[in-house]
Amino acid sequence: MSGVEALHAHLADGLGTVSRAWAVKRTDGVIFGFTDHDRDLTFDGLTYRADTGMSALALSQATGLSVDNTEAMGALSADSITEADIAAGRYDGAEVTAWMVNWQDVSARQLLFRGTIGEIRRGGGAYHAELRGLTEALNRPMGRVFQKPCTAVLGDKACGFDVTTSGYVHEGAVSEVCEGRVFLLPDLPGFEPAWFQRGRLTVVTGAAAGLGGAIKRDGTEDDQRSIELWEPLRAEIVPGDEVQLIAGCDKRFDTCRFKFNNVLNFQGFPDIPEEDWITVHPTLAKRQNGGSRR
Repeated sequence: MSGVEALHAHLADGLGTVSRAWAVKRTDGVIFGFTDHDRDLTFDGLTYRADTGMSALALSQATGLSVDNTEAMGALSADSITEADIAAGRYDGAEVTAWMVNWQDVSARQLLFRGTIGEIRRGGGAYHAELRGLTEALNRPMGRVFQKPCTAVLGDKACGFDVTTSGYVHEGAVSEVCEGRVFLLPDLPGFEPAWFQRGRLTVVTGAAAGLGGAIKRDGTEDDQRSIELWEPLRAEIVPGDEVQLIAGCDKRFDTCRFKFNNVLNFQGFPDIPEEDWITVHPTLAKRQNGGSRR
């Protein structure tokens, strides 16, 4: 008998001993388990803790492509979900799995919800997290864009470039941090100026480990390398913390060819005509000799 069949058989008895359990997997791989039962539950190798005050509103589900949604709430705890981690964005887009489980026999359980965390509100020692179903991802516009710049992200499946290749990645300690946005490192003689511009910075050690952001500017300041992000990181970073820098790509054909030697995977259309060229009448073209207009 499957877990779902066992749960249904248990509910058919008329006296249910059921509770709900949630597994939260952050984007950095850390997993937490919560339950609204008064005792911890353990199944699938994860312990669902009962001391967090976790509860949830009714789950709204529908057929078709409507987005399932609900809301979870609980107490901020020093050893589980903390206000600092929420403020740092560690739970943004975290995966959530919700179960109904017979707490007397945890093998009798049914999956109720799978999705991600959306907006999180916090205050008064508690948090309220909006949970969005899997169909939420279908709200994003999809499809191929025909444009001159490359549409791939450096290092993704379409790009195919290994960002850990020597000469394209650097790890080192920061010597100074300004407002969580500007990072000063010892000069990097092996990397050209602006080599990391449009790349990515990721914190490796310290309180902000795992957080990162896109690099806006890569320059020099007082004989040091200055790395500026578009947005500040929302966690404390101190001198001595290790960061990883990934080389930047401006999506141009020449950059893909000469900087990364990856032109075979270029996802743009460098020879696509511009709108003015497409709409101009032949009699207004600069060349009227019957040959190519290029």
